[in-house]
Amino acid sequence: MAANAFDRIRSIVLSVFLTVALTVPALAGAFEDGVAKFANDDFPDTEEAIGLVANSGNPLAFPIISALQDDRLSADPDTKKVYIIQQDGKVIDAATGAPVGKLPDNAASVRLNNRLRRSVEAALGSLTLLSPDPAKRIAAAQSVFKSHEESALPVVEGALAKETNKAAKDAFAEARAAILLNTSGISDADKLDAIATVKARGDQEALALLTDLSDQSPLVTKAAASAISSIQSRLAVWSAVQNAWYGLSLGSVLLLAAIGLAITFGVMGVINMAHGEMVMLGAYTTFVVQDVIRTNIPGLFDYSLFIAVPLAFLVAGAIGVLIERTIIRFLYGRPLETLLATWGISLVLQQAVRTAFGPTNREVGNPSWMSGAFELGQITITYNRLWILCFTLAVFAILLAMLRYTALGLEMRAVTQNRRMAASMGIATSRVDALTFGLGSGIAGIAGVALSQIDNVSPNLGQSYIIDSFMVVVFGGVGNLWGTLVGAFTLGIANKFLEPVAGAVLGKIAILVLIILFIQKRPRGLFALKGRAVEA
Repeated sequence: MAANAFDRIRSIVLSVFLTVALTVPALAGAFEDGVAKFANDDFPDTEEAIGLVANSGNPLAFPIISALQDDRLSADPDTKKVYIIQQDGKVIDAATGAPVGKLPDNAASVRLNNRLRRSVEAALGSLTLLSPDPAKRIAAAQSVFKSHEESALPVVEGALAKETNKAAKDAFAEARAAILLNTSGISDADKLDAIATVKARGDQEALALLTDLSDQSPLVTKAAASAISSIQSRLAVWSAVQNAWYGLSLGSVLLLAAIGLAITFGVMGVINMAHGEMVMLGAYTTFVVQDVIRTNIPGLFDYSLFIAVPLAFLVAGAIGVLIERTIIRFLYGRPLETLLATWGISLVLQQAVRTAFGPTNREVGNPSWMSGAFELGQITITYNRLWILCFTLAVFAILLAMLRYTALGLEMRAVTQNRRMAASMGIATSRVDALTFGLGSGIAGIAGVALSQIDNVSPNLGQSYIIDSFMVVVFGGVGNLWGTLVGAFTLGIANKFLEPVAGAVLGKIAILVLIILFIQKRPRGLFALKGRAVEA
C-alpha cells in the first residue's frame, strides 16, 4: 500500500513538472513572438502583439505596454528589434530587458490608432487586475469597463472569482458586464444580467455603454432602453443634488463675504464700498503668511491658515477702525458722501496693494487637509469647499454668540434698534461705531482667507464680491444676521439652478431682477429689524 501511495505521488509530481516544462517555453515563445510583431509597423500585427505580450505573464509585459501607451516604444525595421525608452531616458531591449547604449538611428515609434489605444488600455487594466493593492485592482477594472475589450474577459472572470474586497468585486462584476454586452455569441440571459449590473452602476459611463449598444435581440434592446430611462432619471436627481451642493458652496462664500457688511450696514447705515478691499487684504495676509512659512518653516505649511485667520482679522479690523475714526465718523447721516468716500478708499487700497505686491495674481496654496475630493453617490465634493462651508457656519455661530452674550454685542444691538435711546442710556455710540466697523472689516478679512483657497488672489479680488454682498444684505434684511444667512444660501442655490438654463450672465441678471421685484413688496428684506427707530 505504501508503494502504491508513493507511485501516485511520483506520478503527480511528474505530471506537474511536465506541465510546467511545456507551458513555460510556450509562454516565453508567445512573449518573444509578440514583441517581434511590434516591429512590423502594421496595426493588425500590433494588436496581436498587445494580446500576446499582455497574456504572457512576463515581467516585462507591463513596461512594454505602458511604453507603447506613452509613445516610448520604438522598433528597428532592419533588425526587427524593439526598444523601451525608460522614464529616465535610458534604453533597454524590450525582449530581454538588457540595457542598450543608444537607440538605433533607424528606430521609430510604434504607431497607434484609436482602436489600438483601447486595446492598450484594456491590456494595462488586465495586467493590474491581480495587483495586491485593492485601489489598483479597482482602477484596472474601471479601465476594462471603459475599453470592454473581449480579450480581457478570462482575466476579469478569474479575478472576480478570487476577489474578497467588496468594492473591487463590484468593479470586476461591472467590467465583466461591459465585456459581455459588447461580445457576440453571448446568451440573452447573460446579457440581461449584464444590463442589470450596468444599470445598478448608474453613472454617465454606464449610460454611454448602454446607449452605444447595437445589433442586439429585441429582448436585450428593450431591457437596455428601460435601463437607460432609469439611469437618466437617477442622473437628473443627482444633477439637482450636485447643483444644490454648488449652491450651498456659493452661498457659504457669499455669506462669509456679506456677514461683515451686514453688521456695518445694519448698525451704522454706512454704504461701505471698500468692504471688498477688506476681503482682499485678508487674502493677501494669507499670501504673506504662506510665503514666510515656505521660506523659513516649510513644515508648518499645513497650519498656515490657522495662523492667517487671526492675523487677517487683526489687519483688516485695524484698517477698518482707522478708516472709521479718520473718515467715516464725519459722514454719518450722509449716505451719498459715505458711498463716494468709501469708493475712493477702495481705489486707494487697490493701488497700494498693486504697488506692494504687483498687479498679477499671487499663489496661495491649499494645505493637504483641504486638497482633493471625494465621491458621494454621483456627486463630487471637494474638501476646500466643504471646509469653507464649515468655517462659514462656525464664524456665523461665534458672531451670533458674541452679539447675544457679550457687552459689545448687547451695545451693538441696542444701537441698531434705537441709536438715540442707546445714547441716552449711557452707551458711547461713537465707540460702538468704531468697534462695529472694525468687527465687520475683520470678518471680511477672514473671509479673504477662505476665498484665497478657491479664487485668484489679486488686487481686484474684492470687486468680485461687493455687489453680491450688498444683494445678500438687502435681500435678507439690513442688519439681520439670520436674514443674511438665508439670503446668501437662497441666492447661491438659485444662481446655480439658473446657470445651466440661462447661462452665468443671464442667470445673475435674472437674480437681480427677482430681488428688485421682491424689494418692491418687502422693502426691508426677508427679516426686517424690529425697534422704535426702525418702525419710525
